[in-house]
This record gives sequence, structure tokens and C-alpha cells, in this order.
Amino acid sequence: MTDWIPDSLRAVGPAGLTWLQWIAVGGTAPLAFILATIFARGLQWGVRRLTWRTHATLDDELLDAYAGPVRLLIALGIIRLALPFFALPPEADRMAIQIVLAGLAAVVVWSTLRTIDVVVRRTSDAEWVKQRPSSRSLLLLLGRIGKVVVVVIAMIMVLGSMGLPVSSLLAGLGIGGIALAFGAQKTVENVFGAIALGVDQPLREGDFVRIEDNVLGTVESLGLRSSRIRTLDRTVVALPNGRLSDMRIETFAVRDRCRLSETLGVVYATSARQLRAILDGFETVLRSHPKIWPDDVVVKFAKFGESSLDIEIMAWFQTGDYGEFRAYRQDVLLGFMDVVEREGSSFAFPTRTVHIEQR
Repeated sequence: MTDWIPDSLRAVGPAGLTWLQWIAVGGTAPLAFILATIFARGLQWGVRRLTWRTHATLDDELLDAYAGPVRLLIALGIIRLALPFFALPPEADRMAIQIVLAGLAAVVVWSTLRTIDVVVRRTSDAEWVKQRPSSRSLLLLLGRIGKVVVVVIAMIMVLGSMGLPVSSLLAGLGIGGIALAFGAQKTVENVFGAIALGVDQPLREGDFVRIEDNVLGTVESLGLRSSRIRTLDRTVVALPNGRLSDMRIETFAVRDRCRLSETLGVVYATSARQLRAILDGFETVLRSHPKIWPDDVVVKFAKFGESSLDIEIMAWFQTGDYGEFRAYRQDVLLGFMDVVEREGSSFAFPTRTVHIEQR
């Protein structure tokens, strides 16, 4: 039944295969991918009709992400089913099967990388990540690290299947990794510092912070190597993340109340009756403010100062915005002035009385 095949195609070519076998192998591969594309699209259409009935979007994202790997898997299946019809020599047949298996490994790696992309993308859209902008950079970093790990493991497995000494390769990578770790110690430290800052969230972009009593300003950016703080003098301070993660960080953005703490002094000419009226007036001014925290308002005569009768004032305003706190503080301080003027007293200023004796 093969008499119609020309003798030129029966001739043995490279790798011990006839030219007819080479044509069959070369033509089957693109034909398999064409058929796989048609079948994969039909399968995707059928599965999508089922996913449309659900309210979740994860299944649609996974369906789109796995379209390429599924198409390659179907093509490899067609090629594997076609191999017995080629009547290849044993050595060539084993080589073809090895290539198909390598393709299956590529499908697994490809699917894993796509899964990492979907997980990172879905996590980045989560509400807790939107509330923590620096977490997005951390997620992208972890996604890249995961991809590198997957690719490295796949390469080691492929090299091992080819008969190469994987143990020697791993030993060499270990020595190289140690050398790289010593050379890039600070860089690695800063990257892990960025991860620690992203997980612990002691500060976020836009927060007003104080760092180690030396840096006071607004967080402009949280990078992988360093973070930048815009100070009150409008300068930018860059702090390595490795050091920043070990520093004491005071964040003003998360406070729920702002504290008013003042010591006001009135003149010694103030009588006890006037002082009691002033104390009552100060407390009335504070408690009548709509933003005051009513559970803890302190207005007490504290001590006899060097040149004044000192009154201790402590209260909290129900705001975390320092600009609003300044306006509220101004309101109550002006109210204190009205009280002192109404009671016929005045605020004291540093004075000294000198008695001169004549002999």
C-alpha cells in the first residue's frame, strides 16, 4: 500500500529518519497547534457559558489565564497520539517522548506562573491593600520572587532529567549565593526591611510621622531600598528600609484624638474668688466646645509660680487632623482670654520685685 510513495521520500535522512517521516513530524506539529487552538476555543466557550451563571469573577480570570497552557496541553496530547503512526526508530521515538514530556513540564510551569499573576492581581484589588498602598509594592515583589523560584526549580528538574549532575550544580549555586549574599548584604537587608514595613504597616504613604526624634515629616514614598520623608523644611530625607524597620516610628495619622496641654498663669493680684471663677469659666469653655472629649477635662490650680498663679489645663479634641486641632485650640484659648478679662484679672508675665533697703 506504500508503493505510491516515491523512493526519494523513502530514503534515509538525518537522525536515521526517512524524509517521509521528517515531513510527517514537521507537518504534525503545526497541525496539532491549529487543532488545539480550535478545540481550546470551543472548550473555553463551553466553560464560559457555565461561569456566566456565577457572580464570582475568579473563574473568569482563571479561564483567561489558563487559555494558553490548555492550548499547549491539547497540542502535546495530539502529538503524543500521533507518534505511533510515524513508526519512528526506537531512539527517535524515545527522544520524541522526552520532548513531549518537556512540553508537559512547560505547561505546569506556565500554569503556575499564570496562577501567581492571578493571585497577585486579585490580592492587589483587595480592600485591605487599597488602604495600605505600600502593600501593593510588597505583593508585586513577592510575586516576582515566586516566579523566579518556580523557574529555577523547573530548570533544575530539566537539567536533572537530561542526566546532568544536579548536586554539583546546586553546590555551585550555593557557593555563588553565599558570595552574592556577602556582596549584596545591605541590599538584601533593605529588601527584607521593605517586606517588614509592608507587613507590619508602622507607616504608610501620606502619614505624618516622627522617626527617632530626629526626622519629622510626611511619608512621600516607600520603596524597596529606601523610604523618603518630606520634612517641615520641605527637604527630603531618604532612610534605608533596613535601618528604618529597626527605628522607633511615631505615626500621627492613626491617632483618634489630639491633646491640648497648657499651663496658664494669672497675676498674683487675683483673689481666691476670682481664681475659682476663672477655673469654672475655663472648664465651661472647654466643655461647651462641640469637639471636646468630655470624659477627661482637667482644669486645676497647679501651683504658686515665681511670678504667677499657675493653672494646669489638659483636654482632648475628637479629631486626628492637626489642622483642625489648631483651629479648635485657637477657639478655646480666645475663650480663656474672655474669661480672664470678664473676671477682672489678667495673665501674668515674668516679673521680679526688688526691695532696696537704705541704711
